[in-house]
Amino acid sequence: MNDLVAKRYVKALVQDRDSKSIEYVYEQLKIISQAFHLEKFVSIIYSSEIKTSKKVDLIVSFLKKPKKELENLLKLLGTNKRLNLIPDLVKELDAKISIMNNSHLGIVYTNIKLTKKHLSSIEKQFSEKFEVNLSLSQNVCDYDGIKVDIDSLGIEISFSKDRLKTQMIDHILKAV
Repeated sequence: MNDLVAKRYVKALVQDRDSKSIEYVYEQLKIISQAFHLEKFVSIIYSSEIKTSKKVDLIVSFLKKPKKELENLLKLLGTNKRLNLIPDLVKELDAKISIMNNSHLGIVYTNIKLTKKHLSSIEKQFSEKFEVNLSLSQNVCDYDGIKVDIDSLGIEISFSKDRLKTQMIDHILKAV
């Protein structure tokens, strides 16, 4: 539910603005969203005993000379009791900026560490295939195969050893 509301705010925020002002708001909200990892800060934001104006003042105090448009956004979020949406706004703005710049981030999941050469090769092939600027990072986990996940494009491509074995067995059984 929060992500739907955040999308509406981001849509209004991005509309008729240049990329520099959008990136400024994104960077400032990113600074604020880091405070949401602190339990004490979250309890202040959700507290009904603290006035909304004090909450907004606290958030604004995290920033060095914020622009008026950012202050107005924070006041609007406070008035509508939606200060808790700031991390969702950051996530949505990140996706919008990625689309505007045609640059995307992806994750490669494998159970072994890939060399930089292999990772850059995968990066290059996917960049050419989808005509985007792509940066891949690696997550070494217990996935038995390889999976490439590019969230901002809605793409997930995987190759699993178990699935290959199952398909080979099915193919052999059909041939017999």
